[in-house]
Amino acid sequence: MVKIVFILSFMSLWVCAEELDVQEQSVEQNCLHCHKQQQIPSNLIYKRYLMKYSTDKRMEEAIFAYLKHPDKAHSIMPSAFFSRFPMKKSTTVDDSRLHKYIESYLEQFDVRKKLRLEK
Repeated sequence: MVKIVFILSFMSLWVCAEELDVQEQSVEQNCLHCHKQQQIPSNLIYKRYLMKYSTDKRMEEAIFAYLKHPDKAHSIMPSAFFSRFPMKKSTTVDDSRLHKYIESYLEQFDVRKKLRLEK
């Protein structure tokens, strides 16, 4: 019985890990690809959202709102940013997939993963 539970647990972890990898690839393909081509600093954008909204939930809500209705007035970036980079067009991605993309983006650029405390 214990072996069966262990095997099922392992399989579910494997499926979840594979799903996260596919989701990361989708974000790379559908979002970050353009950022890289246009040399838009994604990590800088993440840090600006983090400084203003401070929690993943608030950042996700703000990014979602911006991607649905992009506007300079509601952008996290300063107005000078838009003289160098184009204004984003409204996304056509459905809401549930967009939320998953945003979660993956936040996970990918999470600065807390890079923090190390000195011993």
